[in-house]
Amino acid sequence: MLKADFEAVLADIKAKFILAPSVPVNSWQSIKAPQPMPEILNYSFQLKLDGFTLQTYQDAIKPNLPWADEHFKLERSSGKPINPGTTWRSWPYSHSANKHRRPGEEDPKFDHTYAERYWPKNAELPKGETHKGIRFPYGDLSDLVSLLGKDPLTRQAYLPIWFPEDLSAANESKRVPCSLGYHFINRDNKFHCVYPIRSCDFVRHFQDDVYLTIRLQLWILQLLHYNNPDTWKQVHPGTFTMHITSLHLFEQDRNNLIKEFE
Repeated sequence: MLKADFEAVLADIKAKFILAPSVPVNSWQSIKAPQPMPEILNYSFQLKLDGFTLQTYQDAIKPNLPWADEHFKLERSSGKPINPGTTWRSWPYSHSANKHRRPGEEDPKFDHTYAERYWPKNAELPKGETHKGIRFPYGDLSDLVSLLGKDPLTRQAYLPIWFPEDLSAANESKRVPCSLGYHFINRDNKFHCVYPIRSCDFVRHFQDDVYLTIRLQLWILQLLHYNNPDTWKQVHPGTFTMHITSLHLFEQDRNNLIKEFE
Protein backbone atom coordinates (compact mmCIF):
# COMPACT_ATOMS: atom_id res chain seq x y z
CA MET A 1 0.00 0.00 0.00
CA LEU A 2 2.79 2.44 0.92
CA LYS A 3 4.60 1.71 -2.31
CA ALA A 4 1.48 2.26 -4.40
CA ASP A 5 0.68 5.46 -2.53
CA PHE A 6 4.15 6.91 -3.05
CA GLU A 7 4.20 5.89 -6.71
CA ALA A 8 0.91 7.79 -7.08
CA VAL A 9 2.55 10.89 -5.53
CA LEU A 10 5.47 10.63 -7.95
CA ALA A 11 3.14 10.21 -10.92
CA ASP A 12 1.07 13.22 -9.86
CA ILE A 13 4.14 15.41 -9.47
CA LYS A 14 5.54 14.39 -12.85
CA ALA A 15 2.22 15.10 -14.56
CA LYS A 16 2.00 18.54 -12.92
CA PHE A 17 5.54 19.41 -14.00
CA ILE A 18 4.67 18.98 -17.67
CA LEU A 19 2.57 22.18 -17.59
CA ALA A 20 4.21 23.90 -14.59
CA PRO A 21 5.19 27.55 -15.11
CA SER A 22 8.90 28.23 -15.45
CA VAL A 23 10.26 30.72 -12.90
CA PRO A 24 13.35 32.82 -13.77
CA VAL A 25 14.92 32.56 -10.32
CA ASN A 26 18.24 34.33 -9.72
CA SER A 27 19.85 31.63 -7.61
CA TRP A 28 19.80 27.91 -6.85
CA GLN A 29 21.38 26.78 -3.56
CA SER A 30 23.22 30.12 -3.23
CA ILE A 31 24.79 29.98 -6.71
CA LYS A 32 23.57 31.50 -9.96
CA ALA A 33 20.77 29.41 -11.42
CA PRO A 34 21.96 28.06 -14.80
CA GLN A 35 18.46 28.09 -16.34
CA PRO A 36 14.83 28.87 -15.48
CA MET A 37 13.12 26.35 -13.21
CA PRO A 38 9.64 24.87 -13.67
CA GLU A 39 7.92 25.10 -10.30
CA ILE A 40 4.94 23.55 -8.52
CA LEU A 41 3.87 25.96 -5.81
CA ASN A 42 2.51 24.69 -2.45
CA TYR A 43 2.49 20.94 -3.03
CA SER A 44 1.31 18.73 -0.15
CA PHE A 45 0.80 15.00 0.30
CA GLN A 46 0.37 12.47 3.09
CA LEU A 47 1.54 8.87 3.43
CA LYS A 48 0.25 6.27 5.87
CA LEU A 49 3.31 4.58 7.35
CA ASP A 50 3.70 0.81 7.49
CA GLY A 51 5.59 -0.42 10.55
CA PHE A 52 9.29 -0.15 11.38
CA THR A 53 10.91 -2.29 8.68
CA LEU A 54 13.32 -0.06 6.76
CA GLN A 55 13.21 -2.31 3.70
CA THR A 56 9.54 -1.38 3.29
CA TYR A 57 10.44 2.31 2.97
CA GLN A 58 13.51 1.66 0.85
CA ASP A 59 11.44 -0.32 -1.66
CA ALA A 60 8.64 2.25 -1.71
CA ILE A 61 10.60 5.53 -1.78
CA LYS A 62 13.81 4.45 -3.51
CA PRO A 63 16.24 6.91 -1.91
CA ASN A 64 19.90 7.01 -2.83
CA LEU A 65 21.28 3.96 -1.04
CA PRO A 66 23.49 3.11 0.73
CA TRP A 67 24.24 6.82 1.10
CA ALA A 68 20.97 7.78 2.86
CA ASP A 69 21.31 5.09 5.54
CA GLU A 70 24.99 5.83 6.16
CA HIS A 71 24.29 9.57 6.37
CA PHE A 72 21.47 9.08 8.87
CA LYS A 73 23.35 6.63 11.11
CA LEU A 74 26.75 8.33 11.10
CA GLU A 75 25.70 12.00 11.15
CA ARG A 76 22.04 12.93 11.60
CA SER A 77 21.46 10.57 14.54
CA SER A 78 25.00 10.86 15.94
CA GLY A 79 24.22 13.28 18.77
CA LYS A 80 27.02 15.52 17.50
CA PRO A 81 26.96 18.78 15.47
CA ILE A 82 29.10 17.26 12.72
CA ASN A 83 30.31 19.57 9.94
CA PRO A 84 31.39 18.78 7.26
CA GLY A 85 31.26 15.08 8.06
CA THR A 86 32.29 12.37 5.63
CA THR A 87 29.13 10.93 4.09
CA TRP A 88 28.62 13.87 1.73
CA ARG A 89 31.48 12.49 -0.33
CA SER A 90 29.45 9.39 -1.25
CA TRP A 91 26.29 11.34 -2.14
CA PRO A 92 25.57 11.02 -5.90
CA TYR A 93 25.79 14.80 -6.29
CA SER A 94 28.90 15.27 -4.14
CA HIS A 95 30.62 17.29 -6.89
CA SER A 96 27.86 19.90 -6.59
CA ALA A 97 27.96 19.79 -2.78
CA ASN A 98 31.70 20.42 -2.76
CA LYS A 99 31.11 23.82 -4.39
CA HIS A 100 29.27 24.96 -1.25
CA ARG A 101 32.04 24.34 1.27
CA ARG A 102 33.55 27.34 2.99
CA PRO A 103 37.05 28.26 1.73
CA GLY A 104 40.21 28.66 3.73
CA GLU A 105 40.15 25.50 5.84
CA GLU A 106 41.93 22.15 5.57
CA ASP A 107 38.61 20.27 5.45
CA PRO A 108 36.19 23.11 4.65
CA LYS A 109 32.84 23.17 6.45
CA PHE A 110 29.44 23.84 4.92
CA ASP A 111 27.40 26.90 5.92
CA HIS A 112 25.15 24.42 7.73
CA THR A 113 24.57 20.67 8.03
CA TYR A 114 21.56 18.73 9.26
CA ALA A 115 23.68 17.25 12.06
CA GLU A 116 24.47 20.79 13.27
CA ARG A 117 20.80 21.72 13.23
CA TYR A 118 19.67 18.51 14.99
CA TRP A 119 22.37 18.92 17.68
CA PRO A 120 23.21 22.66 17.85
CA LYS A 121 23.96 23.08 21.54
CA ASN A 122 27.76 22.89 21.24
CA ALA A 123 28.23 23.65 17.55
CA GLU A 124 31.40 25.71 16.98
CA LEU A 125 31.88 26.25 20.74
CA PRO A 126 34.67 25.13 23.12
CA LYS A 127 33.99 21.95 25.04
CA GLY A 128 31.58 22.49 27.93
CA GLU A 129 29.98 25.64 26.50
CA THR A 130 26.47 25.69 25.07
CA HIS A 131 24.54 28.12 22.91
CA LYS A 132 21.85 30.23 24.52
CA GLY A 133 18.77 31.88 23.09
CA ILE A 134 17.34 35.19 24.26
CA ARG A 135 16.16 33.76 27.60
CA PHE A 136 16.73 30.00 27.56
CA PRO A 137 19.45 27.54 26.55
CA TYR A 138 19.27 25.96 23.11
CA GLY A 139 17.31 22.73 22.79
CA ASP A 140 18.08 19.89 20.40
CA LEU A 141 16.74 16.56 19.21
CA SER A 142 17.36 14.95 22.60
CA ASP A 143 15.19 17.61 24.25
CA LEU A 144 12.40 16.87 21.77
CA VAL A 145 12.54 13.17 22.70
CA SER A 146 12.56 14.09 26.40
CA LEU A 147 9.54 16.37 25.96
CA LEU A 148 7.56 13.63 24.22
CA GLY A 149 8.54 11.18 26.96
CA LYS A 150 7.21 13.51 29.67
CA ASP A 151 4.14 14.71 27.77
CA PRO A 152 3.08 12.16 25.13
CA LEU A 153 0.24 14.33 23.83
CA THR A 154 2.22 17.57 23.59
CA ARG A 155 1.69 19.91 20.65
CA GLN A 156 5.15 21.45 21.18
CA ALA A 157 7.43 18.74 19.76
CA TYR A 158 8.85 20.82 16.92
CA LEU A 159 12.46 20.55 15.81
CA PRO A 160 13.50 23.71 13.91
CA ILE A 161 16.03 23.45 11.10
CA TRP A 162 15.69 27.05 9.87
CA PHE A 163 17.38 29.32 12.44
CA PRO A 164 17.20 33.16 12.72
CA GLU A 165 20.79 33.37 11.47
CA ASP A 166 19.64 31.99 8.11
CA LEU A 167 18.00 35.30 7.20
CA SER A 168 21.37 37.01 7.58
CA ALA A 169 23.06 34.19 5.68
CA ALA A 170 20.55 34.52 2.85
CA ASN A 171 21.29 38.24 2.59
CA GLU A 172 24.96 37.32 2.26
CA SER A 173 24.14 34.80 -0.51
CA LYS A 174 25.12 31.82 1.63
CA ARG A 175 23.53 28.41 1.38
CA VAL A 176 20.63 28.08 3.82
CA PRO A 177 18.47 25.08 4.81
CA CYS A 178 15.66 23.96 2.56
CA SER A 179 13.89 22.23 5.46
CA LEU A 180 12.07 24.49 7.91
CA GLY A 181 11.61 21.87 10.62
CA TYR A 182 9.65 18.83 11.78
CA HIS A 183 6.51 18.71 13.90
CA PHE A 184 5.79 15.45 15.69
CA ILE A 185 2.50 14.62 17.39
CA ASN A 186 0.95 11.53 19.00
CA ARG A 187 -2.79 11.01 18.65
CA ASP A 188 -4.85 7.83 19.13
CA ASN A 189 -1.63 5.84 19.58
CA LYS A 190 -0.33 6.93 16.19
CA PHE A 191 2.88 8.95 15.90
CA HIS A 192 2.67 11.52 13.10
CA CYS A 193 5.17 13.86 11.43
CA VAL A 194 4.46 17.07 9.55
CA TYR A 195 7.40 18.25 7.45
CA PRO A 196 7.31 21.80 6.02
CA ILE A 197 10.06 22.53 3.53
CA ARG A 198 10.47 25.85 1.73
CA SER A 199 12.29 24.51 -1.36
CA CYS A 200 12.92 21.07 -2.86
CA ASP A 201 14.65 19.90 -6.04
CA PHE A 202 12.47 17.05 -7.31
CA VAL A 203 15.26 15.22 -9.15
CA ARG A 204 18.16 15.57 -6.71
CA HIS A 205 16.59 15.75 -3.26
CA PHE A 206 12.91 14.84 -3.03
CA GLN A 207 13.08 11.08 -2.44
CA ASP A 208 16.02 11.38 -0.06
CA ASP A 209 14.22 14.12 1.90
CA VAL A 210 11.12 11.93 2.28
CA TYR A 211 13.08 8.85 3.30
CA LEU A 212 15.43 10.58 5.74
CA THR A 213 12.54 12.32 7.51
CA ILE A 214 10.58 9.08 7.84
CA ARG A 215 13.76 7.46 9.20
CA LEU A 216 13.93 10.27 11.78
CA GLN A 217 10.26 9.74 12.68
CA LEU A 218 10.79 5.99 13.20
CA TRP A 219 14.04 6.57 15.11
CA ILE A 220 12.34 8.94 17.57
CA LEU A 221 9.45 6.53 18.10
CA GLN A 222 11.82 3.62 18.71
CA LEU A 223 13.69 5.70 21.31
CA LEU A 224 10.40 6.50 23.03
CA HIS A 225 9.46 2.80 23.04
CA TYR A 226 12.78 2.04 24.74
CA ASN A 227 12.90 4.96 27.19
CA ASN A 228 9.20 5.19 28.08
CA PRO A 229 7.61 1.78 27.48
CA ASP A 230 4.68 2.34 29.84
CA THR A 231 3.33 5.28 27.84
CA TRP A 232 4.77 4.68 24.37
CA LYS A 233 4.98 0.94 23.66
CA GLN A 234 1.43 0.87 22.30
CA VAL A 235 2.11 3.81 19.91
CA HIS A 236 2.71 2.90 16.25
CA PRO A 237 3.91 4.84 13.19
CA GLY A 238 1.10 7.06 11.93
CA THR A 239 1.28 9.43 8.97
CA PHE A 240 3.97 11.43 7.23
CA THR A 241 2.77 14.76 5.82
CA MET A 242 4.98 16.98 3.67
CA HIS A 243 4.27 20.51 2.48
CA ILE A 244 6.65 21.94 -0.13
CA THR A 245 6.37 25.65 -0.88
CA SER A 246 8.52 25.45 -4.03
CA LEU A 247 8.92 22.06 -5.67
CA HIS A 248 11.10 22.57 -8.72
CA LEU A 249 13.50 21.15 -11.28
CA PHE A 250 15.51 22.41 -14.24
CA GLU A 251 14.17 22.73 -17.77
CA GLN A 252 16.41 19.87 -18.88
CA ASP A 253 14.95 17.70 -16.13
CA ARG A 254 11.45 18.52 -17.40
CA ASN A 255 12.48 17.52 -20.91
CA ASN A 256 13.51 14.15 -19.51
CA LEU A 257 10.11 13.80 -17.78
CA ILE A 258 8.29 14.60 -21.01
CA LYS A 259 10.07 11.68 -22.66
CA GLU A 260 8.49 9.35 -20.07
CA PHE A 261 5.05 10.38 -21.33
CA GLU A 262 5.85 9.92 -25.03
